[in-house]
Amino acid sequence: MGLSIKTNRDSPVAQSHHRTHKMFVICNYILLCAASSCIFLTLSLRLFPSLCGFFLILLFLFTILAAVSGCSVALSGSNKWYAAHMVCTSLTAIFQGSVSVLIFTQTSDFLGYLKSYVREEDGAVILKMAGGLCVLIFCLEWVVLVFAFRLRYFAFVEGNGNGNIGSFERSQAEEARSWPWQSKV
Repeated sequence: MGLSIKTNRDSPVAQSHHRTHKMFVICNYILLCAASSCIFLTLSLRLFPSLCGFFLILLFLFTILAAVSGCSVALSGSNKWYAAHMVCTSLTAIFQGSVSVLIFTQTSDFLGYLKSYVREEDGAVILKMAGGLCVLIFCLEWVVLVFAFRLRYFAFVEGNGNGNIGSFERSQAEEARSWPWQSKV
């Protein structure tokens, strides 16, 4: 009974980086929860959202897609998918930060653009809760980016990234042998 994560010994996540990978996955789960909560808060303002509400929900869906894809992309061998994940996560983090600033500075105007059915006072409270979650998402996406970078860097150093890269230590040793040691000063 309970949650257990079984890892394979041949897994690209080394034992020394298991904690980093676990924190990366936990942050992605929190992102999933926060983004889905924001979708439900936006839908509670108006069941059939306006154009502004549709784009807000679309932003939360992109956040969910980035979090889901991030779990597999950070350790995969493909540099293209990793770069796409980093760009998508960076852009959604920037937009989440912008939305949170708009929500907290222009609450009544933003509520007017959403064309909410609820009273203005209740709508402002719901919108500020969504804004708080947007701030949480903004911060967590940058934390996820740092963890993804660290995992990819560790995979590169240990020779597990992209197959032909090889070990970082081996390339340093080859580079050290090619230096002209008998240079005159």
